[in-house]
Amino acid sequence: MSINLTKSQALLERRKNIVANGVGVFNTATVSEAHGATVIDVDGNELIDFAGGIGVVNAGHCPEPVVAAIREQAGKYLHTSFNVVTYEPYIKLCEELAEILPHGKKTKAMLVSTGAEAVENAIKIARQATKRQGVLCFTDAYHGRTMMAMTLTSKIDYKIDCGPFSPEVYRIPFPNFYRYSEGKSMDEFVEWKLKSLKASEKNLVDPKSLAAVIIEPIQGEGGFNPVPQKYMEGLRAFCDEHGIMLIIDEIQSGFARTGNWASWQNYGVTPDISTYAKSMGSGLPIAAVLGRAEVMDAAAPGTIGGTYIGSPISCVAASATIQYMKDINLNKRGAEIGKIITDRLDALKKKCTDIGDVRGQGAMIAIEFVKNGDPRQPNGELCGAIVKACAARGLIILSAGTYKNVIRILSPLVITDEQLNAGLDILEQEILNNSKTK
Repeated sequence: MSINLTKSQALLERRKNIVANGVGVFNTATVSEAHGATVIDVDGNELIDFAGGIGVVNAGHCPEPVVAAIREQAGKYLHTSFNVVTYEPYIKLCEELAEILPHGKKTKAMLVSTGAEAVENAIKIARQATKRQGVLCFTDAYHGRTMMAMTLTSKIDYKIDCGPFSPEVYRIPFPNFYRYSEGKSMDEFVEWKLKSLKASEKNLVDPKSLAAVIIEPIQGEGGFNPVPQKYMEGLRAFCDEHGIMLIIDEIQSGFARTGNWASWQNYGVTPDISTYAKSMGSGLPIAAVLGRAEVMDAAAPGTIGGTYIGSPISCVAASATIQYMKDINLNKRGAEIGKIITDRLDALKKKCTDIGDVRGQGAMIAIEFVKNGDPRQPNGELCGAIVKACAARGLIILSAGTYKNVIRILSPLVITDEQLNAGLDILEQEILNNSKTK
């Protein structure tokens, strides 16, 4: 049964008339207000949110402690620029981040406004720390849409006609076990991929020229592909051997999404530098770069940051978000939600021949659709049809993947079991309605 969208359609038409076409439309939902895991659109329809603002509202829409902190700070001061006038909320947030995300004996942090900014600054820090220029990245990666971040991003759709790109960036295949295992066991696959990494020393770039390797432990836009455990350990060893900074991008996977503050904590592999944004501030623009103190301090004064280097409003929002996540044990809830989702989707996979894989960490779960059971035949058309059908029934959900053949679930982690199962009911029904069953 379709929902009434008269006002929503009018608002979308206004958008089309005034907003540049290059601003993507990933879902046609609208919003008048939102709370928890519910979005109320301009027509008054209550929608179940499985997108979470692209993984931004892990603590839910408008969590009360965060809203209260924003209101209080807004009455004090809005902006001074931390470069000009020092304020306590910035320092407090950095201290809190270092406590929950320690990088060795001593950790230091810096704040900016967006994930792409965090990535740009992380690369600058790594280059200054090593006095090298090269950066190694991976296929299917997404690191943002500013110039260096866009160069690191793999998907061509995000960078058509935007070149020339940043130099000294090298790319190797991501260890995507589902798509490229070719019958190998996990151990055999990882050994093969680590040999390819080693071979890059001879046929791609001298590791002594590399400042950094940057990787998402579980890829976001690339399709929620998790790095195999032993590959991550091997990558850490490779970086240690050659004096390369390991940068781990946790912008979409951080803050309880994978059942921990960062997914690298699940691996037990500590990066030299890591980047965060999205759910750190419950929707306010705030991002962070953390790293070993000696690495972070290698950047010369004035070479990193910017005018909006951690807005005081965003800082208090992030501090309140972190405390709220602790108070309600959101890391534990992320793991619980992930099990509910995975159990249901694994059962659905047994019924549906078009589902090639169900994968992820914690509550960062994806379903990949393929043709003929072949990992190398992505079925983006089916995925698009399912997303559209879910939208018509009041479920906001997003696709992902280089071929747009992956549905990703990024529901707020404060979602109730009732809401979660109602959303999964819609998703399951529309998958069965649009695809082949066994």
